[in-house]
Amino acid sequence: MRKALLITVIVIIISILPIFTKYAIGQPPVPDTQPIPIDGGLFLLIIAGASYGARKLYKQQNED
Repeated sequence: MRKALLITVIVIIISILPIFTKYAIGQPPVPDTQPIPIDGGLFLLIIAGASYGARKLYKQQNED
C-alpha cells in the first residue's frame, strides 16, 4: 500500500513538473506599458459601494 502511494506521488510530481518549467524558461521581457489614469469611474464605484453598504445597514437596523 505504501509503495503504491509513493509511486502515485512520484508520477504526479513528474507529470506536473513540465508545466512549471514551461513558464520559467524563455519568457519574453515585460513590455513597457503606460500607466492607466484613474478617473471619475473609481469615484463612482466608491460612492456606489458606500451607498449600498449604508442601505444594507439601514435595512438591517429597521428589521430589528
